[in-house]
Amino acid sequence: MSLPQLGSLESLPVLEHLDLVGEPVAVALRGWEHAGQVAVVRIDPDLADTAAMTDHYGLSLLDSANCVVVAGVRAGDERIAACIVRADTRADVNKRVKGLLDVRKASFLAMERATSESGMEHGGITPVGLPAGWRLLVDSRIPEIDVAIVGAGTRSAKLLLPGRLVAELPGAEVVEGLAG
Repeated sequence: MSLPQLGSLESLPVLEHLDLVGEPVAVALRGWEHAGQVAVVRIDPDLADTAAMTDHYGLSLLDSANCVVVAGVRAGDERIAACIVRADTRADVNKRVKGLLDVRKASFLAMERATSESGMEHGGITPVGLPAGWRLLVDSRIPEIDVAIVGAGTRSAKLLLPGRLVAELPGAEVVEGLAG
């Protein structure tokens, strides 16, 4: 099986290069049946943010997926979800995510908390290897991406995988209208 490729980025088999990904990502990939279909690519860590990365490497926003972490409280119970949406869209936090979490108000989790609790770096948060207890909400357009580029848990690498596999991640919930 050939590795996913995008643009001029050099695809490496992720299971042979786990040193390039964040620790929780490596742990998750070691136990995931589809990890053999995932590539890792090195990037300049100063270009980890989506707009800078896609521009510099000549990639399309239609292939890039952003993972944002949202939280809300209901009856004293905090509910957290990682939402993965295509980079040319935005997660509908105020309506769709709020309703899915069944909270009165949903907002982005503070970056310090998101990175601390996920064990991933800012600009590298990915749906692979999320903490237990966090929901994973996947916009229904993600599985349609031939080769999706997502975070790798670090700013110096990204994962490439068929979009359909994002929907196969443990606990993934594919949601219509997650992003607008």
